[in-house]
Amino acid sequence: MVARAKITTLTEFIIQRQSEYPHAKGALTRLLNDIATAAKIVNREINAAGLVDILGTAGKENIQGEAQKKLDVFANDMFITALKGGGECCAIASEENEKVISFSNEFSEMGKYVVAMDPLDGSSNIESNVSIGTIFSIYRRITEVGGGTSEDLLQPGVNLVAAGYVIYGSSTMLVYTTGKGVNGFTLDPSVGIFCLSHPDMQFPAQSKIYSINEGNYIYFPEGVKQYIKYCQQDDVSTHRPYTSRYIGSLVADFHRNLIKGGIFLYPGTKKQPDGKLRLLYECNPIAFLAEQAGGKASNGFKRIMEIDPETLHQRAPFFVGPREMVEQVESYMQQYA
Repeated sequence: MVARAKITTLTEFIIQRQSEYPHAKGALTRLLNDIATAAKIVNREINAAGLVDILGTAGKENIQGEAQKKLDVFANDMFITALKGGGECCAIASEENEKVISFSNEFSEMGKYVVAMDPLDGSSNIESNVSIGTIFSIYRRITEVGGGTSEDLLQPGVNLVAAGYVIYGSSTMLVYTTGKGVNGFTLDPSVGIFCLSHPDMQFPAQSKIYSINEGNYIYFPEGVKQYIKYCQQDDVSTHRPYTSRYIGSLVADFHRNLIKGGIFLYPGTKKQPDGKLRLLYECNPIAFLAEQAGGKASNGFKRIMEIDPETLHQRAPFFVGPREMVEQVESYMQQYA
C-alpha cells in the first residue's frame, strides 16, 4: 500500500510557526483562524451565486462612491462578525465603511490587533463568474485601552504583522505571510479545511507577463506609456514581447503573476492622479506579500510600504511584481517625470 503524503492544515501550520511571533502567545493564531472561518462562509455564498438571491447591487454606494453588490455587503458583515466575536481584534478598517469600526465591548476592546480589509475585491466581476477575493492586513494596535481608533490603523506597511488574501476561483486559496515567507493553502471543500498546497511561494526567475488596463492608455503618465512600449518590443535576449494579461481583480491578477511571473500596474492617470487602489487595505498587504516572495512594490518613486497613510481610504499608484520588472518601471517613471 502506498503511504499518503502528510497533509498540513492551515491551523496546524500556524501553530507550528508560532515561534515566528512569540509575543502573540496564540492571539495572532486565533485571529488568522477567524479570518479563515469567515472566508469559508463567504466562499459558500459565492459558490451559490445564481442559485440564491445574492447577485446584483444592494442599492447603496460605499465610501468610494462605488455601487455595493449584495455579496460586498455579505462579505463585509461576515468578516466583521468573525473578527468582533474572536476577541483578538479591537478595530477594523474596511473598504465598505467610511470610518473605523471600533469594538468597545469588554470582550474585544482588549484585542492586541487591528485589521484593514477589502472584504470582496473585484466584486464588479461577480456576475461574470470571474475570480474575486478578500484582502486583509493585520497591525499591532498602538493605543493601549478601549476600542481601537484610526491611530491604530494609520500605520505604514513596514509595521504590518501579517497580511494575505483569499482568492475565490476554480479553487479557493488563502495566501498569507507573517514576514517569514509566503505560503498558500487550498480549501478542501469535502471537509471544509484549508490545506497547505503552495509552500514558500516565490516569483519565478523568468517573468513575461504585464497586467494593466490598457483602455486607459491615453491617460497614463509618459513613463508608463514608455514601459508598455518596452514590454511590446521584440527582443529575444530579454524574452520580449511580454504577454498582456489583465483580469480587473487585484487579487486574481496578482495571484496569477505570483505563480506564473509578471508585473501588475495601476498607475495614476490624468483623471485620477493618485490611482484607484487604496493604500491601507489593498496596496500595503499585497506589497508585503510581494516582498516576502522576492518581489517589490512601488508607487513609481517610493517603496509602497514606507508611505505614511493620512486617511483610511487614501489611494496610491501601484506597481507590484518581480523586483527587476518593478525597477524597470521606476526607471521610466523617474526618467519621464
